Amino acid sequence: MSLDWEYFFSLFTMSAFYSACVTVIILSTLGWFLGLVLGFVVACAKMSSSRWLNLPAGVFIWFFRSVPLLVVLVFVYNMPQLFPSTGPFLGVPFIAGLVSLVITEAAYIAEIHRSGLLSVNKGQHEAGHALNISFLGIQRLIVIPQALRISMPALTNEYVTAIKLSSLVSAISLPELLQTGQRLYSQNFLVMETLLAVAVYYVAIVTIFGSILQFIERKMDVPSRKPATLSDAECDALRQQAVAMPIRKTTSLTGLPPALQLKKLVKRFGDHVVLKQIDMKVAIGEVISIIGPSGSGKTTLIRTINMLEKLNDGEVVLFGEDFIQGHEKPNMKKVRSGMQRIGMVFQSFNLFPHKTALENIMMAARYHGTTKEKEVCRKQALFLLNRVGLLAHANKYPHQLSGGQQQRVAIARTLALSPDIILFDEPTSALDPEMVGEVLKVIQDLAKEGMTLIIVTHEMDFALSVSDRIVMMEHGVIQVDTSPSDIEHADESTPELLRMKRFMGMENEESKHV
Repeated sequence: MSLDWEYFFSLFTMSAFYSACVTVIILSTLGWFLGLVLGFVVACAKMSSSRWLNLPAGVFIWFFRSVPLLVVLVFVYNMPQLFPSTGPFLGVPFIAGLVSLVITEAAYIAEIHRSGLLSVNKGQHEAGHALNISFLGIQRLIVIPQALRISMPALTNEYVTAIKLSSLVSAISLPELLQTGQRLYSQNFLVMETLLAVAVYYVAIVTIFGSILQFIERKMDVPSRKPATLSDAECDALRQQAVAMPIRKTTSLTGLPPALQLKKLVKRFGDHVVLKQIDMKVAIGEVISIIGPSGSGKTTLIRTINMLEKLNDGEVVLFGEDFIQGHEKPNMKKVRSGMQRIGMVFQSFNLFPHKTALENIMMAARYHGTTKEKEVCRKQALFLLNRVGLLAHANKYPHQLSGGQQQRVAIARTLALSPDIILFDEPTSALDPEMVGEVLKVIQDLAKEGMTLIIVTHEMDFALSVSDRIVMMEHGVIQVDTSPSDIEHADESTPELLRMKRFMGMENEESKHV
């Protein structure tokens, strides 16, 4: 038995099929998009630490991934029998089909979203927090764009699945492609020709709309973009546009309170006490280096200053005003105001990978509205890029920069908010030896300008050359807090300073000269 090709081709001129195609496109696209939104809410609920949120979300995902869509369709369409008030809505086949598809898609897409959200590095959240961006702002500007890029291939595949699942709404008499075909072959018994035409229609829809989503996916694929180093002429043109901005808000003046006071800070991780009654004062314009063996609590100390780690007890005072109190619920308005005065540069850079170097610097300033006009913000960002020697790399993404270049962009990003204090968490430990110098030079320049700096470092020579005071921590306490000159002149009469001198390798250097 041969196929009736003339009849087969005639099916592509029938208005009923084109009307059915529109129904499939609208139903599957709406179902996928609304499932995308609902799935994100469900994914966030499942990732929540609250049992009131993660338990219902987990049950929702488990149940609707277990129940076939056909069963959900029939149940939703017959819901008016149990609840007559739903009749005007769920009694309509299109709406019943859409509701069923959204619920089912949301259960699957929630897990796709969750995998994308989990893949975003924790450092991205911390960088947003350090820039004083709110939780919702971090999600909107930093996390969701990265998670969507990672999840996009799976979401595109889920859209194709939604198109194919739309055929099941024929069970509730919605005139989509499959039902239109069924009506035809039940009249003329040309089953193979009709179903082959239906298959072609589905393939065409999947191909067209799948290609659109793949185009969007390629546009979001930042790692595939080519590096774009600007020429000298282009850099000169940008320098003409750059607008200088204040680097700090407060200069060192007598009579002012300390920039920072740490009072009896205590931090525990479970039963392990990491910080034990830490007291320290930092004067305005002072540069303090914190050294010590691994596990001594150095990084934890500076992370408590901007609430990346919550204090168990103690108090942080910022420019004479209460800022953080470990034993009380924080006043978030006061905390937000204080955090804007504290910048932080991370060991692992934590640049936003979906933003160029220039966009990384502009983001926080635009978010906080410190600069009303985008163009002015851009010009100030160009000034900062030029300041750290990276103007030629303004349009590059973080993955196209070396480690030293990334760290310098991170410093410029911190300076964009004109902080009064900058915290450095081992800024050179993730760098190759030849890249260390370029980062230390930028920090040294900031120190010369009178910026208040607190630096956790293993670069002992740098600490000696740039610091007003060097603090040595061990076992969660401050063992020594002194000036570089006192360390250099330490001898047997000052055993604590002598031990610090040995830790810094200075005694070995002296013995070599002898």
